[in-house]
Amino acid sequence: MIGVSAEPTTREAVSLTGTDLHLSFGDHKVLRGVDIQVDAGTTTTVIGPSGSGKSTLLRVLNRLHEPDAGDILLDGRSVLKDNPDDLRRRIGMVFQQFNLFPHKTVAENVALGPRKLRGLDKERARALALQQLEIVGLTAKADARPSRLSGGQQQRVAIARALAMEPQVMFFDEATSALDPELVKGVLGLMADLAQQGMTMVVVTHEMSYARNVSDNVLFMDNGAVVETGEPDQLFTDAASERLRSFLSQVL
Repeated sequence: MIGVSAEPTTREAVSLTGTDLHLSFGDHKVLRGVDIQVDAGTTTTVIGPSGSGKSTLLRVLNRLHEPDAGDILLDGRSVLKDNPDDLRRRIGMVFQQFNLFPHKTVAENVALGPRKLRGLDKERARALALQQLEIVGLTAKADARPSRLSGGQQQRVAIARALAMEPQVMFFDEATSALDPELVKGVLGLMADLAQQGMTMVVVTHEMSYARNVSDNVLFMDNGAVVETGEPDQLFTDAASERLRSFLSQVL
């Protein structure tokens, strides 16, 4: 596991709630009345088969897709009428693909958001970028181009970039699925460190060991709906639904 050598620069953690969330693309219902409750400072892992709506749920929660119905609350207050850009400053998101700018250095990639969206000057933004790169163990790569980094290192830069916006909540959407197996452990270790430090997190993953050992709560989705939710030990050892038992038999 990568040791976190400094406290992440974040705002105070808050709770996140999604209630009765619906979304359709044409006639295709992608979310069917999804409820999710993530208490402040806890980690909820979302698991389920491909196409079950997991990634779409994250995109609805930060309003990359607007829900057809339902509500989204941060710290108990609805955010559906807020400017979506304001919401996304409060929610950091790390995708499967790293999406780093190849013509910028690692530090410049991390500093870009604070400069453009938070209004920090170049010197302060670089100092913040170096702080975040220290957290993910990549200070020595600050002036390298992303192409000089491994996939695991690039994903850690993407995490540093999200943390540099001082989010109250972090989303991880299959953050390790594009990595070679030997690189997965380092990224999962960093995510586990963030969880231990009390970051509010929602993690979509196929890494069942992470879901079982790091999560405070696990949410199992299938066909756009929540089939079962609960503490990891309960779901992994005594699943109530046949659908979850069948899924776990295939992935464990």
